[in-house]
Amino acid sequence: MAELRPPAEGIVLTHFIVSDDVERSRHFYTEVLGGTVVFSSGPLTYVALSNSWVIINVGGGPTDDKPAVTLETPRDPDRVSSFLNIRVRDIEAVYAEWSARGADFLTPPKHHQYEIRCYIRDPDGHLIEVGQTTDPEGDWSPADWPSSTAGGEPE
Repeated sequence: MAELRPPAEGIVLTHFIVSDDVERSRHFYTEVLGGTVVFSSGPLTYVALSNSWVIINVGGGPTDDKPAVTLETPRDPDRVSSFLNIRVRDIEAVYAEWSARGADFLTPPKHHQYEIRCYIRDPDGHLIEVGQTTDPEGDWSPADWPSSTAGGEPE
């Protein structure tokens, strides 16, 4: 497994999810979405997905640094306050590939004013938007943008 290090400059943005079954979620983020496990110890797992990480861990009660906060999976997956947003170069290809791997999309990709997008849920009900810009001047698809597949290797 790769060693995790903080960046030399700036920050690294990760997405932390609470899972009722970390192994099941690890499988989804690696086998369905194409990520790579870079760290795993007990219930804590880091998956590299493109140019970021998804941190998967079990829920739990308050701690000394979050004394009134309990971490749990979504109670109602149809009521969401935040979600993971994945931008891809070719949404139709990603939709076909991830569907073949078992992703259950809420709808096929839908065209909107400046993007094509669709949504899936992970095994714990966390919502994930998958989108592609249709704006040729948009800032979502620079030429050197990493691949949307495993480990962030350029296409």
